[in-house]
Amino acid sequence: MMDKRERIIQSAIKLFQEKGIDKTTISDIVRNANIAQGTFYIYFPSKLSLMPAIAEEMVHVLMERIKEKMDTKNTVEQQLQHIIHVIFEVNKQYSEVQAVVYAGLASSEHIKEWEIVYEPCYQMISQLLEDAQEKGEVTSTISPKRMAKLLIGLVESAAEQVYLYDHSNEEEAGKQKEAVQQFLLDALRIDK
Repeated sequence: MMDKRERIIQSAIKLFQEKGIDKTTISDIVRNANIAQGTFYIYFPSKLSLMPAIAEEMVHVLMERIKEKMDTKNTVEQQLQHIIHVIFEVNKQYSEVQAVVYAGLASSEHIKEWEIVYEPCYQMISQLLEDAQEKGEVTSTISPKRMAKLLIGLVESAAEQVYLYDHSNEEEAGKQKEAVQQFLLDALRIDK
């Protein structure tokens, strides 16, 4: 069973997707979460203060999906392709929520929390790249931590272009995903 904080977050995600952030009130969120209005303020001082928690939830979903089918026996190329695929899928599924989170974080002091929210993702990919460097599978000229941040930034941006800004079809999404995969493999000097 979800605790009250989690119910607030899930309620906000659902309502923001349906109505948008501007048309969703705190009253709507608490009504949908089946909690008292005052309970909301125990956890969050404002509607915008929900954004880091929603961003954390999105990163959690991303990490869980990556881990579900991640096989460490696969090559680094296959593992990166899996990560890229999952990032595209999560961006597709949650494009409306992503838009709300970006807008909410950008319009508040919470934008500073973005890097903190993504830290678990950076760590996982950094470890993958560090292991690959030790095996000589990727370039060793760039730190794994920096590569992880660049990788996430590039792939997230490529997925957002397709699902958030362009509202492209699946064929275009596939081409975008292939292009970003090849670009990253070339940048990391992974031979096919």
